[in-house]
Amino acid sequence: MELYQIERKILASDVDLHRRLRPATLFTLLQEASIAHTEALGAGREKTLDRGLLWVLTLQNVTLRTVPEYDDRITLQSWPGPMMHLLFPRYYRILDAAGNTAVQAAALWVLVDAETRKPVSPQEVGVFVPGMVLGTEPPFPRAPRSLPVVRETCCTVPYSAADLNGHMNNARYPELAMDLLPPEVLARPLASAEIEYGGEARLGSAFTVAWGREDPSCYFEGTDGDGRRIFRLRMTFQKEENAL
Repeated sequence: MELYQIERKILASDVDLHRRLRPATLFTLLQEASIAHTEALGAGREKTLDRGLLWVLTLQNVTLRTVPEYDDRITLQSWPGPMMHLLFPRYYRILDAAGNTAVQAAALWVLVDAETRKPVSPQEVGVFVPGMVLGTEPPFPRAPRSLPVVRETCCTVPYSAADLNGHMNNARYPELAMDLLPPEVLARPLASAEIEYGGEARLGSAFTVAWGREDPSCYFEGTDGDGRRIFRLRMTFQKEENAL
């Protein structure tokens, strides 16, 4: 089995006002690589989506050694790790034009029943994704460490944020978080992000986001109207003296 690989140029629509790759774009690229490779490995929509089964993220981390910028040419690589009961580990690496690792990431996926919204056993539904071990896997995803929250705001899931699973897409959470941060924080490149997806925010639903900051990290947590956690996110930015 070969790892998944595509080459891509960073477009103007991919970057922010600092000409750096937007986190939302980065997470979307990782998501699309996951889908494409899973389909190539025989677990495409015919075995999942068309049978009422949804791929859902539970944990994800990203470490950026350097942030790809406008006009850069990158190579995105992805490969699945060995299945772990209900969990499907997946790893990612983004190389710059010189072949150096710019970004590495890891994620845990599960299959969910579209009606019950509960995880299902891959063995019971006949879904198998062969795994591989390269020996260069990024660190395993873990739940983000919290920080004291001092502010909160109410949000509603708009049409533009909902994906084919009917809920707010995973890539929109870091985008929402960055919209809440002041410009002096956003002027610094993102160094890492850890996300735990504990629930879902469906189209039109309201949820509360609370957040706090202890430089160089920012922490966000979202809860629905019943107090159930939707997500937790910790983003760490480069320290000011290292900012580009």
